[in-house]
Amino acid sequence: MSLRTVLLGLGCSAAAGAVDVPASVRSLYDNIVSKGECSNPLQGGFLSAEDGDASYCYCADHSEDYGIMYLQGTGGKLGNMDIDCDGLADGPGNDGRCDSSDDTQYQTAFKHIVSSYSNGVEDLNSYVHDYVVFGNYGGGDYINFHPEDHNIHPLSVMAVVCGDQLVYGVWGDSNGDDGPPLIGEASLSLATRCFGNEMNGNNGYSGTDVLYIAFDGEDAVPGEQVDWQAQSSDAFQESLRAFGDKLIQSRFG
Repeated sequence: MSLRTVLLGLGCSAAAGAVDVPASVRSLYDNIVSKGECSNPLQGGFLSAEDGDASYCYCADHSEDYGIMYLQGTGGKLGNMDIDCDGLADGPGNDGRCDSSDDTQYQTAFKHIVSSYSNGVEDLNSYVHDYVVFGNYGGGDYINFHPEDHNIHPLSVMAVVCGDQLVYGVWGDSNGDDGPPLIGEASLSLATRCFGNEMNGNNGYSGTDVLYIAFDGEDAVPGEQVDWQAQSSDAFQESLRAFGDKLIQSRFG
């Protein structure tokens, strides 16, 4: 996971493959924002930006009714979107935009799982695989949060509401203790889907209006139903969509 500097997102239109937010998810989004802050934080003390305040948390306000957790700040703030370029350095889709990152790690947290059922794909590729960085793992005084302790499974599908669009990703990487305890980060492919081609390894989206939704339970894990061998972000998103749509329908109706 990267030590990140949040730079200005340029407010680009959403990339191909994103769809309008379903009414049920839009209602949830509006409810969360209007409420202002989390009533049932699982762990607080996180930052959205390195120079920001530690007012963000992993929230369980809707764990009982929808089986979800999400990231939330105070005053109606949600997450931003920094760029994670970890994983495979070479491969399909590489257009050089991750080259500006000065802290890329050449593996993701769950590469051992990806490689176990991907038929030759050794790890996630930030240019192709739409994934979210979720959870905070570290030692010493670092603030930790392990989603697995709350029945969130690695490589489970996540829903991301960004720029009036809904996109799907998988929980594909985690935050480490190489800096302050940050939240709000996704692969370059997912960020591009949300905010356009100006996203790169050193330029993310600084707005605090992105809703990251994690789903609990094994039914949120697509396993081999996802095209891990996809050669493009669009192909990977397409393989996620049918599974994600069913998950949204089953949780929100």
